[in-house]
Amino acid sequence: MSRATLGWIVLGWIGYAVLPWYGFDSAVAPTLSEFVLGGSGLVLGMKGAWWLLPIFAPLLMLLRPVMRPEGRLADWLTASGILGLALILLQGFSIGLNGWTFGILKALFGEPGPHQAGMGYGAALTATSFLILLCHGLAARGWCRGDAFVTSSIGIVMALIVVFVFFPVSTILASAFGDDKGSFAPILFVMKFTDRSIWGLDCLSSDLRCGVAWNTLFLGVLVAFGTTALGLAFALIATRTSFRFKKLLRVMSVLPIITPPFVIGLALILLFGRSGALSAILYEWFGVPRSRWIYGLPGVFISQLLAFTPIAFLVLIGVVQGISPTLEEASQTLRAKSWTTFLTVTLPLMRPGLANAFLLGFVESLADFGNPLVLGGNYEVLSTKIFFAVVGAQQDQGRAAVLSIILLGFTLGAFWLQHAWLGKKVYTTVTGKGDAGIPLPLPRRVAVASYLAAIPWAIFTVVIYAIILIGGFVRSMGRDYTPTLDHFLTAFRVERADWGLYFSGSAWNSFFATVKVAALSAPLTAAIGLLTAYLLTRQRFSGQRAFEFGTLLSFAIPGTVVGVSYILAFNVPPIEITGTGFILVMCFVFRNMPVGVRSGIATLSQIDKSLDEASLTLGARSFTTMRRIVLPLLRPAIVASLVYSFVRAMTAVSAVIFLVTAEYNMATTYIVGRVEAGEFGLAIAYSTVLIIVMLLAIVAIQFAVGERRLGRRSATANAAPLAVQAAP
Repeated sequence: MSRATLGWIVLGWIGYAVLPWYGFDSAVAPTLSEFVLGGSGLVLGMKGAWWLLPIFAPLLMLLRPVMRPEGRLADWLTASGILGLALILLQGFSIGLNGWTFGILKALFGEPGPHQAGMGYGAALTATSFLILLCHGLAARGWCRGDAFVTSSIGIVMALIVVFVFFPVSTILASAFGDDKGSFAPILFVMKFTDRSIWGLDCLSSDLRCGVAWNTLFLGVLVAFGTTALGLAFALIATRTSFRFKKLLRVMSVLPIITPPFVIGLALILLFGRSGALSAILYEWFGVPRSRWIYGLPGVFISQLLAFTPIAFLVLIGVVQGISPTLEEASQTLRAKSWTTFLTVTLPLMRPGLANAFLLGFVESLADFGNPLVLGGNYEVLSTKIFFAVVGAQQDQGRAAVLSIILLGFTLGAFWLQHAWLGKKVYTTVTGKGDAGIPLPLPRRVAVASYLAAIPWAIFTVVIYAIILIGGFVRSMGRDYTPTLDHFLTAFRVERADWGLYFSGSAWNSFFATVKVAALSAPLTAAIGLLTAYLLTRQRFSGQRAFEFGTLLSFAIPGTVVGVSYILAFNVPPIEITGTGFILVMCFVFRNMPVGVRSGIATLSQIDKSLDEASLTLGARSFTTMRRIVLPLLRPAIVASLVYSFVRAMTAVSAVIFLVTAEYNMATTYIVGRVEAGEFGLAIAYSTVLIIVMLLAIVAIQFAVGERRLGRRSATANAAPLAVQAAP
């Protein structure tokens, strides 16, 4: 028996016999003695909570291989893990706050029955121990070539996805097949699913609008193509040109991701609306009449391009950097022109990154809520329809669930098309062999196209952020341009008191809570996302395709639906975490994890498996191989995942608007409240502070993670030797 297995057995006993079984709130166990022993599963079981006593049996079974190591270790670990998990799940879902939760139990044993609160630290640790020991048992039986680290990683990631993705999502989607009383009503589902307002095509034959599903699909495809093209242009300029301002261009390409989406929409209105600055200039100077063109498809499309192009750039830059110059040099050696080399060698090797960038852009557009809410006008999309179905006058949870199922269908279709396009081709370019090739300059037409696409977009981004910046320093944007600092002082005033500094500004509480939640969720998101990408690209196991799609599930559903589903799933036992900071962290982790997964898959697709195999052949374990071989080569994906997850946790609004409390009030909900109150200056001032904080965080992440080193030469490094050889 390994030390790791023995350690998890000890942790299982600690969780059951020492730690409190119920509640994550400290109020459940106010004193140290009560926390350590008073509320443990063993003590509560002996005091009368008889449903906790059966869990004692699988823990006793685990002592058998400890006492007699020569026994059949795999069988004992597997049996104990399965039985322990089954007993915890059975008692957790059978007994709730008000007694029995299933009608059959009420009929058999009478009402109301025993009652219990949500699981706590002890239950969580005990269940985790049973899961890990089950995975160790499967590894001992030969699963995943007997690698306990791999089987445990698969088990942990699967369990987390089931608990924090499938369970809450299935809770709300199940309501699509029920009526207002919760009864099964498939006919009602069909009626809602086939509604003309969803699938109508009246726009093709008349002036009427098309169905909301077609609007959403058309917008998603446009945004996916646009973000992928712009992201590729920025990535090529940043990695394959000598553009003098490429660092500034790189900052401008990432800047929109650190801004709350509705703030970008507000800036577009202040610029292009009927009373906007640019609209006023065009009317006064050129006589162009004011209009409302920004409201509808054009406005939502532009705002989503601004918001989601950085995602494509973060995914594609690592892919472009990873292309081996040797392959391009071989093409030129065979006398292929630079344009032919780019089309036949460089571009095909980018296919994993292009496919993942397109998929993320498409899914992000489908799930976006802030931009369509601010700029949608008469152009309806599924995310806003779902929001108003949940919180509007209708309060039709079933309709919201039906619309969410349609969104899932679109995502599943995009997921299938991505796999069909990539096929089973190999895109490996990072191997264990030496590679002294020099990255070739871009073909002229590609370079010109990249400049024409990226530079105007960067200038447009500067204009948008100038509007945002100015809006925080004037009394009222569009009315009174008198300079003032009142908005910043109202939000972030700091006063000196007898006991020290007093943060009296109205925004400080939400700011500190947001930074705390984002700092906790970002590394967890990156770790789980990249571990999942490693398992998907380096391991083969049954159900792998469904496992991969499960990682995209929470990303595909609008944040409003995710927020409501978390309330429905986690407001009652067995997992009762509503109102805590933990639910916000978990929401962000599994909402943003797909970016880490997709960027990790795109990067790992370029790294030859022989590097892993060489490490394993030399006796290293899987964990050591991943830490010392794979992770250094994954630095672009690590940066992308950390930056995206931290920034999205700082700027997300749709998912958390239902989950915030007085103690954990997020920055975006504070800003939404100020926008609703008409305090646009205060909202923009707060957004400006958030932008500065996130820029500093991005620089810190880049510095801490560093860049991937592939041991390749640069053109400047080879200029001097060539000059010496050419000298007389």
